[in-house]
Amino acid sequence: MIEVRVVTKYLADQSDAGEERFVFAYTITITNRRSDSAQLLNRHWVITDATGGVEEVRGEGVVGHQPDLAPGESFEYTSGAILKTPVGTMEGSYEFTDGQGGRFNAAIPVFSLSVPNLVH
Repeated sequence: MIEVRVVTKYLADQSDAGEERFVFAYTITITNRRSDSAQLLNRHWVITDATGGVEEVRGEGVVGHQPDLAPGESFEYTSGAILKTPVGTMEGSYEFTDGQGGRFNAAIPVFSLSVPNLVH
């Protein structure tokens, strides 16, 4: 199993509500809980804003890396997303290869991006 943990942060200094620009950072920790190694090859994101607008992002690796994780090893990175609304979600998957050359996907559970204290 590949464990994926996410911590998000709203970047107010880079955002502009009048321009419908809400910037978020997210830090992801990927931990290999398998008994063999796993190398991250590709990512797939589904980013949804509060109006139902969806953007899909696919690409190799994460932040320029394709980490090869030994059993128990973790990789952490920070990236960002820009939404047109103050609330949205992200979810997706990572594609990995195992030590024998087989491929498998690890789900990235849905997580929220939201401006703090927006709803009282």
